[in-house]
Amino acid sequence: MLEKKTKIYWLFILPGCLFLAFFMLIPLFSLIFKTFIDGGGSFSLENYTALLGSTYFKQVFWRSIRLSLASTAACAVLGFPTAYYISKYSKNKGVLMALAVFPMFTSPVIRSFSWMVILGKKGIVNDLLVAAGIVAKPISLLYNEFSMVVGFIQLFLPLMILSLIGVMDNISEDLNLAAGSLGASRMAVFRHVVLPLSIPGLVTGSVLVFTGCLTAYTTPQLLGGTDTRVLATLIYQQAMSLGDWTQASAVAVVMIVITVVVSQAINGISRKLNPMA
Repeated sequence: MLEKKTKIYWLFILPGCLFLAFFMLIPLFSLIFKTFIDGGGSFSLENYTALLGSTYFKQVFWRSIRLSLASTAACAVLGFPTAYYISKYSKNKGVLMALAVFPMFTSPVIRSFSWMVILGKKGIVNDLLVAAGIVAKPISLLYNEFSMVVGFIQLFLPLMILSLIGVMDNISEDLNLAAGSLGASRMAVFRHVVLPLSIPGLVTGSVLVFTGCLTAYTTPQLLGGTDTRVLATLIYQQAMSLGDWTQASAVAVVMIVITVVVSQAINGISRKLNPMA
């Protein structure tokens, strides 16, 4: 009887497995395989040696990592207190969660164009800076790393907030009361109880934000311009502008490897910091 039930369960998940195999795994492994083949059809690492030896690629690579890490750190700093307030102190939790998620229903294109209006030389920010006497004339806030980080934060901050709220909701208030009754201050309760127990949410949110920033295309293309390329826009340039699909595939493989390595590193750090692990 148990074997029959197991076979039935396999029939339920078989369509999903086939879908993933045909539309994700096969194209992915095909892409990876082609990057190891040279023009003569032989196995070669030429594509990767040429890529890793390129000064331009190194600049794009480190810029992508730097911007993704900076955006992830900013989302964690901004998202943690927001999620804590919504989870523990808000009387309108549903409304605030809806407001936090609402930006995700707007297209990244529209959001990026909105930031172009806000950060432009004739935008709101420059008007305020000039009116306040902070700067004598409008400064360039667009088409640089700053504007890209701003766009990333708005784009992925809801993911960090939702990840943290899901974990903080499960932190019992009795733990805080018990720590307070033993003489711990509010800061000590936060540092020794709330923060350690929130690490799983921070890890989940950090992985989502980092991978999202690393693979995003629309936001860096619109807010970063042509002089501030990242890996995603480099893939588009190699494939669509230069017609070098093999090199574009190699960049995509590097991006996949970075995503996996950083995700595993974040999980490893969380296991060391999480007292419940």
